Amino acid sequence: MSADTMKLVTFSLGDDRFAADIFSVERVLRFAKPRPVPDLPEWMEGVIDYQGRVVPVIDLRVRFGAAGERPEGARIVICVVGDDWIGMTVDAVEEVSTIAAAQLEPPPALFRGLTREYLRGLVRRDEGVLVVLDVARLLTSRERLQLERALGAGAAQ
Repeated sequence: MSADTMKLVTFSLGDDRFAADIFSVERVLRFAKPRPVPDLPEWMEGVIDYQGRVVPVIDLRVRFGAAGERPEGARIVICVVGDDWIGMTVDAVEEVSTIAAAQLEPPPALFRGLTREYLRGLVRRDEGVLVVLDVARLLTSRERLQLERALGAGAAQ
C-alpha cells in the first residue's frame, strides 16, 4: 500500500455505511453484552475484558442517533486509540477496501447529525457515501476522564 492509497474497514449502522482506517482496527469480535458501568452516558454500553484489558464499548447507534434496534449478528470493533483500546458496537462489518487517498473528501460541518469532530472525511462510491470516522475522537478528553472515574469507583466497590 502506498501513501496514495488507504485501506478501510467498512461497517454498517442501519442503512448508513461507515469506515475506519485499517491501522486503527485491532480486531472484530462477535457481540457480547458489555458489563454496565454506572454514571456513564447512555451511548457508553459498558466495558468488556479483551486480552486482559478493560475496554470501554461505545454503542455507535446511540452515539450517532441512528434509528432502530441492534440486529442479530452485531459486532464489536476493537480500535487502537493511542495506548488505549475502545470498542464500537456496529450492525455488521462488511469488508476491507482500498481507496485512493484523493477520494477522501473533507467532511461538511454537519453530516446527518454527526459533528465534524468524529469524521475524517467522506468517500463517494456507487453504493452511496461512506463516512470515514476518526476513531481517536470518538471519546472527548472529558468523556475519557468520566470513564476513568467511573471505572475507578467501580473497582473500589
